[in-house]
Amino acid sequence: MKFVDFEALRSKIGSALVVDPVRLEEYRSDKSGSISSNRPSALVEARSVGDVQATLEFANSEGIPVVPRGAGTGLAGGAIGDAGEIVLSMLKMNRVLEINSQDLTAVVEPGVINSELNEQLRTEGLWYSPDPASQAISTIGGNIATNAGGLLCAKYGVTRDSVLGLTVVLADGQILNLGRRTVKGVTGLDLTSLIVGSEGTLAVIVEATLRLKPIRPDRERTLVANFSDVVGAANAAARIASSDLAPAVMEIMDELSVGFVNDYLNQGSRDKAFSKLIVQFDDQDADSRIKRAMSLIGNTAVSVEVDRGDGESESLFAFRRAFHPALAARGRVLIEDVAVPRSAMPAMFREIQRISTEFEIPIPTVAHAGDGNLHPNFLVDSEDIPARVWDAASELFYSALKLGGTLTGEHGVGTLKKRWLSEEIGDAQLDLQRRIKQVFDPRGILNPGKMFDERVHE
Repeated sequence: MKFVDFEALRSKIGSALVVDPVRLEEYRSDKSGSISSNRPSALVEARSVGDVQATLEFANSEGIPVVPRGAGTGLAGGAIGDAGEIVLSMLKMNRVLEINSQDLTAVVEPGVINSELNEQLRTEGLWYSPDPASQAISTIGGNIATNAGGLLCAKYGVTRDSVLGLTVVLADGQILNLGRRTVKGVTGLDLTSLIVGSEGTLAVIVEATLRLKPIRPDRERTLVANFSDVVGAANAAARIASSDLAPAVMEIMDELSVGFVNDYLNQGSRDKAFSKLIVQFDDQDADSRIKRAMSLIGNTAVSVEVDRGDGESESLFAFRRAFHPALAARGRVLIEDVAVPRSAMPAMFREIQRISTEFEIPIPTVAHAGDGNLHPNFLVDSEDIPARVWDAASELFYSALKLGGTLTGEHGVGTLKKRWLSEEIGDAQLDLQRRIKQVFDPRGILNPGKMFDERVHE
């Protein structure tokens, strides 16, 4: 690792440059528990587009890797810094620049927190629909970099569906204005969609033009159906998903997940033997849709509970929201993320049960059943993830691929899933993706070693 004199960069960005070792330690890891071998060499807390340009110009000229980072809430190790690298934090670029209630658009900087944007929009009767579980702490820029999803995306779409345009800085400091503010537009290649989900490997996002919606009607109705096994819940979810009911939210919790949440909430053994299917509707026909959903569930459920209105819908969802805190209370968790066609969900749950038995590892699993996105969770009792857990995870990934699914529905590839990427997309496409990166980033300085990038920098 070569010595780097950062004074030339400091002369351009001043106090935005941080080299304090204590501060740098914070940027070796993310929410996934991934941790790099060493702390990064520097941190830049960008406050302006100029700071980002100056940093990339300096890094590109010196051949220094740069790791773009939002709030560090990622679950795939995609924004962790290592020795010889600069972490480029976007958290201080956090202004909402424009809200246009006529065009239903907002223009924001990348460091804006997802839920804080919606707090501002609420006063205008507007809403930004992507709702990752981390929305209270994750940034819009990070959501865009991973194409984040959430509970509502089956009906309202993932992040890519809400991004109209981006302003980005390339590795050499050039600025590109991508996309549009119009509802329609097919001029040239869709580079905006290419940047969404690229995990900081192609460019650094410094501004986003977002598509908004009128705020959701206050007509939420929720049902919770208990099943003797999770495959029964998945079959019922598949029937609802293939109908015209279009639930806003449809979640599954397997028996093990329900048991953990019951223990966490001190609810004893109640419902421990059951898996849960939670379905929510949010339009003017919510009452009739609830009835039709119940008819599709039929007598396959052990019991069905429907909210009585007056805010009870949220209380029914509180049980599902308690899942991640319940696991976190037990120690370190490897939260996995695969997606399969919705019709294949029952088969995927069977595969998870098989893998759990074969590897003798409990795998509590929840799923966004509306879009076939499953989150199997591995409880880890050590700082390092044991080899048998990775073996079980590998079997999990192969099972999802065999069922026509994907390695990741919303968390991204990062460092955690890089080794399996070619199994899904094939060597020819992997090579093409690397060549596309070379066009955007000839010296390979942007987020090296993440996603599809195998290059090592000295």
